[in-house]
Amino acid sequence: MHNHAAPEKQNHALEIQPERVDRRRFLRLAVGGLGASALLSGPLEAATRRERYLSFYNANTGEALRQVYWTPREGYIRQSLKEISWALRDHHNDQVKSFDYNVLDQLYALQLQLRSRSPLHIISAYRSPVTNRQLSRRRRGVARNSYHIQAMALDVRLPDGRVSDLYRAARSLGAGGVGYYPRSNFVHIDSGPVRYWS
Repeated sequence: MHNHAAPEKQNHALEIQPERVDRRRFLRLAVGGLGASALLSGPLEAATRRERYLSFYNANTGEALRQVYWTPREGYIRQSLKEISWALRDHHNDQVKSFDYNVLDQLYALQLQLRSRSPLHIISAYRSPVTNRQLSRRRRGVARNSYHIQAMALDVRLPDGRVSDLYRAARSLGAGGVGYYPRSNFVHIDSGPVRYWS
């Protein structure tokens, strides 16, 4: 944990190119391996037709965020993605990079599956290349070409549940990379190729 006073919100120039996610693709992401019958009805099917929001707590900055970032009418909301990217900035130097909407959709799908009463805790989000280099020198397991540098990865903790449940839920999405770190009590998710490690 780092003690870091939240800086004043600045107007950062973020390049965000909202794209529409194919409804079928999101269903596969949200439902994972539940089978074809689950695609036709139930709360996850309904969730693809209503607004999507993220609710998380950044453990490094002490900031909490609950933000609608996609609606059926507007698709991805540019201003919301900017605010989410700011909340997921590199807390070492306040550098910001536009977050990949695919990993945000993975986080949303995790929220739906886990039905946690508390917001998910974000342990690590965007890392600037400088920060990532420093961390990779000091800690084993920090990849030099980490997806965190591309704002395509999140390290997530479930404050009121077991890390093994979080890992199973993340794997069931069948999307991106999922890393299991039970000793450190978090799960890594990213929007790169599908792969798993522990």
